[in-house]
Amino acid sequence: MNPYASSMIISSLAIGTITTLTSFHWILAWIGLEINTLAIIPLMTKNPHPRSIEASTKYFLTQAAASALILFASTLNAWLLGEWTINNFSNPLSTTLMSIAILTKLGVAPFHFWLPEVLQGLSLQTGLILSTWQKLAPMALLLQLSQTLNLNLMLLLGLTSTLIGGWGGINQTQTRKILAFSSIAHLGWMVAILKLSPELYLLNFSLYIIMTSTLFYMFLTLNSKNMMQLTTSWPKIPTLTAFSLLSLLSLSGLPPLTGFLPKWLIAQELVKQNLTLFALLILMSTLLSLFFYLRLMYVISLTLAPNSSSSSPTWLFKKKNYLSIPLLLTLCLLPTSPSFFII
Repeated sequence: MNPYASSMIISSLAIGTITTLTSFHWILAWIGLEINTLAIIPLMTKNPHPRSIEASTKYFLTQAAASALILFASTLNAWLLGEWTINNFSNPLSTTLMSIAILTKLGVAPFHFWLPEVLQGLSLQTGLILSTWQKLAPMALLLQLSQTLNLNLMLLLGLTSTLIGGWGGINQTQTRKILAFSSIAHLGWMVAILKLSPELYLLNFSLYIIMTSTLFYMFLTLNSKNMMQLTTSWPKIPTLTAFSLLSLLSLSGLPPLTGFLPKWLIAQELVKQNLTLFALLILMSTLLSLFFYLRLMYVISLTLAPNSSSSSPTWLFKKKNYLSIPLLLTLCLLPTSPSFFII
């Protein structure tokens, strides 16, 4: 892609997100979301492949429908209350419609059907943007609406997302689809705790961004798009592969790694709010996600592809530019740091 076009597209992504983050008026927030949607579509269609065209079409139609619902909900609220400000959103019908529209943009179950298919049709670089940067603006709007949301609806959608995210990822062999279902499961935790504790919502989202970026960068460096290619990752870059195992464990939420911290604090908050049964259910649903994370670990560390050559591994002699490896190792270290250091 032309560097001038790339810089314009990246600038548009930044402008759209910043517009939504700094807006106090629903029309300005809607404009920022639209700029974001239109800016990422050229990145999706950068490679003229039928899967990319299909993914961008599905993404555009879903986001356009969600944006129309946002505009309708904000107009309905302004008609009933006479104000367009984001914080003044007290009508129950408008709040429910707005929350459904924003959750559709994020890919929270049961509005998740577009996310795995779209992510599978994109390159890993564009998938990284879709899984991290594109979630900033809708997440900020949800945070501003947190005190007016329906608690029972949020708990139901959160539990549904963790169940579908774990169950859907079990049968996948493509790394991009696994990351998509992992995103759905993590969004379920954030949605469940949003109304009860916005601080934990922000903590979970921040750690999700860091850990997901780490995995995307590792798959980019290893050039692995499915489990079969992951079996050859150990001979390529052993050090990075070893750190990827710990990053997968951290993303699954096993103690004492960083990914365990938000799940522990969220479960603790749910118990304090007399939601012990819900906390038990959402923790049990996490075991489904744990299964496919452990399967990825098994494929990377305990499975080797057939190799008929008796020569030394190619990574010892290949003069490829691995200047990004120190950056990747630095990114890997944060998700693998023990939780008690953060506390």
